[in-house]
Amino acid sequence: MKKVLILGLCYLMASYHVLAQQKEMIYVNANSGNDDAAGSQMTPLKSLFEAAKRVNKLAGKGSIQVFLSEGTYGLAETATFNPTQWVFSKQDRLEIRAEILPDSSAWEPNKMPIIVSTMPFKLERDDKKVITGGSNYGILIESSHATIQGLRILGEPVHEKPKAGVLVRNYPIVWEGKNLSDLRVTQCLFLGNQFALPNHLGILSNGKQLEVDHCVFYGVKDAVVMWNAPAEQSSMHHNLILNSYGAAVWTWSTTPDFKFYNNVMSGINVLWVLEKEAKNAYQIQNSMVIGYNQLVNQGGGPQDFGTPADPKKLMYGSDFVLQKTGGLSIEEDQTSRYYLQIKPGTLGTSYGAGLFYKSSNEK
Repeated sequence: MKKVLILGLCYLMASYHVLAQQKEMIYVNANSGNDDAAGSQMTPLKSLFEAAKRVNKLAGKGSIQVFLSEGTYGLAETATFNPTQWVFSKQDRLEIRAEILPDSSAWEPNKMPIIVSTMPFKLERDDKKVITGGSNYGILIESSHATIQGLRILGEPVHEKPKAGVLVRNYPIVWEGKNLSDLRVTQCLFLGNQFALPNHLGILSNGKQLEVDHCVFYGVKDAVVMWNAPAEQSSMHHNLILNSYGAAVWTWSTTPDFKFYNNVMSGINVLWVLEKEAKNAYQIQNSMVIGYNQLVNQGGGPQDFGTPADPKKLMYGSDFVLQKTGGLSIEEDQTSRYYLQIKPGTLGTSYGAGLFYKSSNEK
């Protein structure tokens, strides 16, 4: 009997060890996949929505990786990732990523998986039941310890302002839930056009330990908004923000320990929007702004950018280059590795902002 108990205990311990080391991989290919397939590398799924459903059904502990091949992934409804029966950690994460990442020698701009929303909008009404707008979410993350990497993320082909007082908007990446921590969005290209394909807000975040790095926001209204829950221990670094017709960063719920460094911005409407009371001040390190309309506002919302705030709320030293007018030399050749990034060797490249972790000198 004792021997049986020992064997049983060994089996349970072995089972726990396997569970602790579990690693799930799901492959998605918009061109050749099938949502009835297994989701393996040889038999990939077709849609990100189906991948989210598969992830949400998993139970266990460890990492889950969702690999997207090049192609266009249309979201007719929100792809919600909420694996309530799975335990992640700082090391073992939920990863939604391109199969080929920017620092790979095999990477080219056209190999980035393209995410575009085509879904209907949830209408918003005032107290008199008059429609004031509509909104929807593209990718919704309801988990801690998640990474989104290497994707080309568009907005939605919609008329953003159909009439006065009405604003229709798409939020491509939303991090929403209770007590969330540790989301990283890295090496993603957020691309929009104010008139044809509005990308209202790249990242809407409700949690702590948000890290946004090595992303390019081109023609996006607002790049990053932190709201609701205190965004403690968060950071933005090595990002390139170009032609923003909104604001580069909104720190509505961000604590003063926010790290903002090695970011390059040009053609910005508003650099920074503080919370309504503007209680907190933030430090900018080793960054550059070439061409902007307003430096810092407070308050605001989807319909406006608030009112001018005390410029001393942004603290910076001599390593911050701030220039009211001017522009950068941006690569528009679609065959170039640096497409929609700063041309190598021109103004701004010394900050290392853009999709690559390695500088052009290290390649």
